[in-house]
Amino acid sequence: MKNFLVLSILSVLKLFPLFSQIKPDKIDIVRDKYGVPHIFAKTDAEVSYGLAWAHAEDDFKTIQIGFLAGNNLLSKYIGNKGIGVDFLSQFIGSDKLFEEKYESEISPEYKLIINAYAAGINRYAVEHPKEILVNELFPLTEKKMIRYAQLQLYVSSKGDQWVSKIVNNKLSIAQPNEEQYRGSNTFGFNSTKTKDGNTYLAINTHQPLDGPVSWYEAHLCSDEGTNIIGALFAGSPNILIGANENLAWAHTVNQPDKTDVFELEMHPNKKFHYRIDNEYLKLEKYKADLRFKILGISIPIKKKYYQSIYGPTLKNNSGYYSIRTPALFEIRALNQWWLMNKAKNFSEFYNALKMKALPGYNIGYADKNDTIFYISNGLIPIRNKGYDWENVVPGNTRKTLWTKNYEIEDLPQVLQPKSGYIYNANHSPFKSSGNEDNPVASNFSSDMGFENYDNNRSTRLKKLIEQYDKIDYECFKKIKYDNKYPKPYKFSWMNIDHLDRLDPYKYPDISVLIKRLQEWNRKAESNSVGAGTFAVLYDQLRPFYKKLPDPKVFPPSFIIEAIRKTKKYLLKYFKTIDITLGDYQKLVRGEKEIPIFGLPDVITAMSSKYYKNGKVRVVSGESYIELVKFTPEGPKIESIISYGSSDHEDSPHFSDQMELYAQFKTKKMTFNRKLIYKEAKRIYHPK
Repeated sequence: MKNFLVLSILSVLKLFPLFSQIKPDKIDIVRDKYGVPHIFAKTDAEVSYGLAWAHAEDDFKTIQIGFLAGNNLLSKYIGNKGIGVDFLSQFIGSDKLFEEKYESEISPEYKLIINAYAAGINRYAVEHPKEILVNELFPLTEKKMIRYAQLQLYVSSKGDQWVSKIVNNKLSIAQPNEEQYRGSNTFGFNSTKTKDGNTYLAINTHQPLDGPVSWYEAHLCSDEGTNIIGALFAGSPNILIGANENLAWAHTVNQPDKTDVFELEMHPNKKFHYRIDNEYLKLEKYKADLRFKILGISIPIKKKYYQSIYGPTLKNNSGYYSIRTPALFEIRALNQWWLMNKAKNFSEFYNALKMKALPGYNIGYADKNDTIFYISNGLIPIRNKGYDWENVVPGNTRKTLWTKNYEIEDLPQVLQPKSGYIYNANHSPFKSSGNEDNPVASNFSSDMGFENYDNNRSTRLKKLIEQYDKIDYECFKKIKYDNKYPKPYKFSWMNIDHLDRLDPYKYPDISVLIKRLQEWNRKAESNSVGAGTFAVLYDQLRPFYKKLPDPKVFPPSFIIEAIRKTKKYLLKYFKTIDITLGDYQKLVRGEKEIPIFGLPDVITAMSSKYYKNGKVRVVSGESYIELVKFTPEGPKIESIISYGSSDHEDSPHFSDQMELYAQFKTKKMTFNRKLIYKEAKRIYHPK
């Protein structure tokens, strides 16, 4: 079977004209001391091929899992747990979108990039057939790549959450507050704010440390003007966050209202007909092809869904509901990111944003011309007034059928603020710089749904930045690695202020823990006993959090009970109440386990899950850090990733950055080609 697969893939590859244009022996993959691939080639397409090969060498499994998820094949690999994703990949209609828009809307230049990446992955599969997870995924095509990209963007627009609410008949329940620990930070300074007159940008994302949306670091360089260092997700042919020789940008997640749900008014007698104003239209009917396993036997099943003029539609116990979000109509996101990769100045970068292909994400920007910029980017519908767009809206009139999105110029943004700084920590875009520089909330429609809150990270960043008239580079790094909560706490998803108001002497059984929590310096350091106590308490608060109605204000009784549970937990697993954060929280990779800093919603944010023996392991948070300083001599870059460049346990780069990461250290990165080759640990060509 494997031999047949190899032959079939090879035969298909011969049908791809691009493959003959790629000369693998002219592509250099240069691995540095940390295994980071620096890919040099004549054309952007050849660089894309080299990236595919290098990333597949390091983590072919994760690349495949991503593409399986986007192409109705995940359940083939992970079983019944993948059925929901397989349904979603069909429900969003990416096949039809691709057929309608790929040829006309993806630029000819970027088609070469996509095809070259697919060719690189296919070639790797041919050479390593034993690593293939699901045969049907291959050969990888541009269609399969676009389908996966669209699924990611649909999920980032919370479309999957609305699907879940419809399927589970929970549309009447208000969208709950959620822990916003999976955030990110970015902040930048121009010469107005820096002592040396240089421009700085912190790229500081908080993502899962493993899986398809964990970061992979690479340096891409071609003779066609590409030269960029940054990070990407599995399956991306280009950098998603990073710095080229001229400019740098970062993303943080934003939460404007991008997605709407419509309740259809069905005809009383005619099945599948719904009213729009004074006429009735018929739903288009579809069936998703799914596979359900029982006792190891795969049983094909069909899941019905529909299409209205609003969008993909589901039926539940209450009726028919359509979901509409701009991500359903857009396939150019990767194309736009590539143009951002190629931009040489702010004008070119801003013109790339005008494509309006990215459905969300805040952007922090800095460049060598001393420009800093922030925008709460996104595809936000222009909606008619008079409807409650935060909840389900009527799907019986074209008055609710929005067809256009706001222009980039219409979104909250700051360019060259007088304060000399921009910042974002997943908080309100109306607090993105100095007070006089901020966008004014009243200038934007409330229907756009922009955030209006601060959080611990934004509060702390603001204080740290504004305590300096001028900031040097060391202070810039200190701000980035700050791990202290403000006082009072500023969690955007809950209020635990009663913790500081408790009288310890009223609760003698837990007075020591109360005092410790109140007297703690609020630093999430791995050697801190106060941080260790708070970490356990935070996890013990979660069951109470679920019981609380919004706005999630913890009463003293809940906090007291959670502290008692904390004490019980500590004694059960650690035989003492005096543990440090590092005793409780670990960074784990294979057999390596080390104490690690960070707590939810500090600047060095971490989120953990139960691991073993009472300990937790970090699963999300500080994931990729890139610090950029633009100097007259060129950009100075340092970076770090949580584990290492390889996902293979037998690789020296499986976990070789962990200690640096845990010690707030970075590695130097450079665009200097001669130096990269001189210091290379390995230079080779893909096949």
